[in-house]
Amino acid sequence: MRITLAAAAAALALPAAAQEVTLEMHHFAPPQAAVHALLAAPWAAKLEKDSGGRLSIPVSPALGLGGTRGDLERQVREGEVDIVVTAAGFTPGRFPRTEVFELPFLNADARAATFALQDYYERHLQAEYRNYHVLLLFAHDGAALHVNRPVRRLEDLKGLKIRAAGRAGGVFLRGVGATAIGSPAPQLPQMLAKGLLDGCLAPFATVADYDLQKLVRHHVTFAARAGTSVYAMLMNREKYAALPGALRRLVDEHSRRHLAWYAGKTWAELEAPGIAAARAAGNDLGGLAPAEAERIRAAVAPEIQRFLADLSHHGNFDAQALYQDAQAMIAKYQKQ
Repeated sequence: MRITLAAAAAALALPAAAQEVTLEMHHFAPPQAAVHALLAAPWAAKLEKDSGGRLSIPVSPALGLGGTRGDLERQVREGEVDIVVTAAGFTPGRFPRTEVFELPFLNADARAATFALQDYYERHLQAEYRNYHVLLLFAHDGAALHVNRPVRRLEDLKGLKIRAAGRAGGVFLRGVGATAIGSPAPQLPQMLAKGLLDGCLAPFATVADYDLQKLVRHHVTFAARAGTSVYAMLMNREKYAALPGALRRLVDEHSRRHLAWYAGKTWAELEAPGIAAARAAGNDLGGLAPAEAERIRAAVAPEIQRFLADLSHHGNFDAQALYQDAQAMIAKYQKQ
């Protein structure tokens, strides 16, 4: 990740007598997954180093401190842990404005989506995250469809049991007549092997993380993906406020837009190993005919509108306007 002169200066400015601070970090991903190996663990190690040892950030992956994925935001909000990595989809309805960003046919590029999320947060999400200190919001490259049978037409999707990471994935699957099944990503290999699932909606990074290319044989992508997941690295607000000024500045210099550059680039690069693994296994990566892709988009469009209308009704905000704003923000960064 990029290191700024300001961050280095802040670290050097720490007084010799500064008291050591421990920030306990907790997340859902297994140690081999990118969330841990390429983000959480290196980020913690970098801050420890740049603080001159004044910061200690032990990281517990795979829910090592207890609870479920859905407990993570509460754990950090209530101060049971200091920092978490979670996802909006783990607590459906708690971050409704964020869920708008997860809907189908928005994201095709982790870099552009992650950059756009910084703008989207500043314009639309600050009230939604007022009970936390936001260190980073980021997205992967968007979900492709990984299935155990060929998909060439809209009708081929009807009745399939597909794992989706959150409510936005369910929007896509309802539109095409498939059944959405919720389950944590680590359970995917077992569920696919036992025939409990016909496939999953997931980025290609998930294929590489869990060797899914051995369990499914067909991979279907769309120009703009079938959905995405918005991840959040959150810090307890009171813990952040209580940091000594120099340490607080150091955290700031390794967060938000500074960290978004690294996260977006990293998740974009993770697409290639997953695709390579699928190809090496001899899997089918043939694309849909343009007319069939358009039929699928048309079938999903009413479900997107229903979801946006429901968010607007229950959340008292204009979800359609946020969806259009997210489209424009992503498009801006895709041109850069």
